[in-house]
Amino acid sequence: MSKPVAREPQRRNARSNRARILATARRELGRNPDITLEELARAAGVVRRTLFGHFPGRAALLEALAEEASDSLRTAIERGVRRSAPADHALAYFWLSIWPVGDRYRMLLSLARHDLGEERVTGILKPAREEATAILRRGQRDGLFHTHLAPAVLSAGLEAMTVALLEEVNSGALEDAGTRVAVVTLIAAGVPEKRALTVVDAALAEATNEAPNTEAPNTEATNAG
Repeated sequence: MSKPVAREPQRRNARSNRARILATARRELGRNPDITLEELARAAGVVRRTLFGHFPGRAALLEALAEEASDSLRTAIERGVRRSAPADHALAYFWLSIWPVGDRYRMLLSLARHDLGEERVTGILKPAREEATAILRRGQRDGLFHTHLAPAVLSAGLEAMTVALLEEVNSGALEDAGTRVAVVTLIAAGVPEKRALTVVDAALAEATNEAPNTEAPNTEATNAG
């Protein structure tokens, strides 16, 4: 009687291939949004059949990236919520928490609405938009943010600014690990610059203490360029 063939090594290999394909897609799509799946397969070091076995077309690959981005964003939001902190600190910590996700998946900015559709993009961003609006509403109520715009409108404006900054990073025109955008976000919300710098430093120190293995950027870069 023959022994059953062990499946676990095959499954591990399949998971490894899938992860490598997605990592390659994140990198290569940022460089060339029109790259073909055949070119992605070569860049990932897998044969065409392997890539198509995981992702039968471009739409399937982008949907997998979108799902990955959505999961990462939700995790970052859960980690970044500080409802008991003053709203300006909460907003700084929140932006520092979600910036790495935006940075990692910034290639989706030029692809998402065309390839995934507005409804899918809205679904991905909805949790972040809701949390940002809640923080802004609390900050306006506590006198920390200006009240010239309704919270949802202010949130949309800050989001548009963040997207613009991500595009600058993608083009190589700007280098930022999140501190610059956090400072600018607070200033745009109505926080004086000196306090914004202090608040971001405090939020960054908190984030660094909670993730000691993560190399922390320095807010001194905010004043450079």
